[in-house]
Amino acid sequence: MATRMLYFAWVRERIGVGEETVDPPASVSDVGALVAWLATRDEAHAAAFADPARLRAAVDQAFVAMDAPIAGAREIAIFPPVTGG
Repeated sequence: MATRMLYFAWVRERIGVGEETVDPPASVSDVGALVAWLATRDEAHAAAFADPARLRAAVDQAFVAMDAPIAGAREIAIFPPVTGG
């Protein structure tokens, strides 16, 4: 199933695009596996996703943990931690 990916801040800068549509294999069932799969796409994705511990995610605009399932997701956003102040 095709999913709209959104990238923010330095993730977007490293990949070179703010969004793309991807169709991960059926074996990719959660956000962490998706990030690992995306890292294999090319050098830019590998650089952006080299340290998954530095990333946060949202599935259909709801913040989620990296082990959150992605089945049925229409939109997944990947971004660095947000700071407030």
